[in-house]
Amino acid sequence: MTKIVLLEQLREFTQEQTKTILLPIQPHERAPKPKPRPAKIYLMRLPDSKVADREVPYILHQAITGKDIYSPGSFGEATAVIRSIFCTYSRNEQEGGLALLELMEHFRIALLRQVKIGNQFILDVKQGIETLVYPDGTAPFYMGEMITNWRLPVIEREVHYEKNRPFERGS
Repeated sequence: MTKIVLLEQLREFTQEQTKTILLPIQPHERAPKPKPRPAKIYLMRLPDSKVADREVPYILHQAITGKDIYSPGSFGEATAVIRSIFCTYSRNEQEGGLALLELMEHFRIALLRQVKIGNQFILDVKQGIETLVYPDGTAPFYMGEMITNWRLPVIEREVHYEKNRPFERGS
């Protein structure tokens, strides 16, 4: 459940940090021109990938990998890698590319300033933040991604090891 809590906390953090960035929305047939709005924030998947263009602008956070390490005599270590996908829209290719970069940079800077979210998840700045703006050819949609590494709370073990022999707590 810890990765789910991380994603939920990341969604709250992202909404708070990006709420003032108003981005264009793709107009649809027989509808008035929509007003710009902040990016929608999703976890793991879009609600309906068949109509993904209707969700733009958005940020999608995905838990990609996780690792738990325990060794005798240590407290253990738990980590998760999160992939964040950013998508914006614009008929003007320069404006679309710059809007994407603004959204990604605003989020990156906010993460580096805060480092800790949800009072329990810590951005691993030693691992760094990787960003990638997808190459040209996707206009009028512009996409990029960010990979972040997080330190998670360690799960307390119920079985302890003594001299390579397991024993249960209280025995």
